Amino acid sequence: MRCLVTGAAGFIGSRLSIQLVADGNDVVGLDNLSAGIPENLSSAPEVELVEGDLRNEELVETVARGCDVIFHQGAIRSVPRSMEVPGDVTDVNVRGTLNVLLAAHRWGARVVFASSSSVYGDQSELPLNETLTPRPQSPYAASKVAGEAYCGTWTRAFGIPTVSLRYFNVYGPGQDSSSEYAVVVPKFIVACLTGHTPVVHGDGDQARDFTFIDDAVEANILAARAPGPAWGRAINVGGGAAPTSINSLLALVGELTSTRPEPIHGSPRPGDVRMTEADISLATELLGFRPRVGLREGLRRTVEWFRAEIGQQAVPAR
Repeated sequence: MRCLVTGAAGFIGSRLSIQLVADGNDVVGLDNLSAGIPENLSSAPEVELVEGDLRNEELVETVARGCDVIFHQGAIRSVPRSMEVPGDVTDVNVRGTLNVLLAAHRWGARVVFASSSSVYGDQSELPLNETLTPRPQSPYAASKVAGEAYCGTWTRAFGIPTVSLRYFNVYGPGQDSSSEYAVVVPKFIVACLTGHTPVVHGDGDQARDFTFIDDAVEANILAARAPGPAWGRAINVGGGAAPTSINSLLALVGELTSTRPEPIHGSPRPGDVRMTEADISLATELLGFRPRVGLREGLRRTVEWFRAEIGQQAVPAR
């Protein structure tokens, strides 16, 4: 099978590309390298990485030629950044997704689209299931709602098999901790390993459903070969456990790094939701998805990766 992975040099895209190669597939990657780095693909030199922009319709069509599946991971991902530059986020995320679908229609490829749990916004009902009406609270979330709508339309209008995966807080080894918009898991781990003070936005009682990277990759591969009942659908991809508060997450990271972190509390981040918890019954039913890595084990693996990258042992307990 020949696959195109957009955002192939990013966190999820690179791990997906590496697994696809390991499974014997031919992989071409497209990335503008604004956030991803080619070194993320160093263990899979077989990946043909093309540097380019999703907004370039002709380029997307060219790199998709001959592909059986397009895994559309490329996007501007940050909720906070989308609050600052909503036009850029909409342009890349919506127009880029349209270009992927145009290419899929041109070449007869399936599409697996990386959506987000942020589409739900704050809901009165938990766990979050796919029958709920999306209530996006940020331009990023709105762009993912639009992407899902385009994918469903391409299935209904043109018969293109599409599946939109609503990721719930994917984390794991290789995640970027250096960006201003980096997510909480790598930031907490690096702070604890280097003796810095972690920052908690708000009171820390907000809770999340965390999904280990290997499980997210497996969900993509399952979605690529999903049968007809999954086509045109948006499907949750979560960790399969109760949500974990940010305060509890930091305490667990402290335990795994043998530290006693004492965070400072900053202002809540605009656009963030209070609680996420995935109902993954539809993913199990339609894709056969069952997460295999729990939060403690996933964090342990992630801590060990960052420890090796930093090149030092955890700082003495404080």
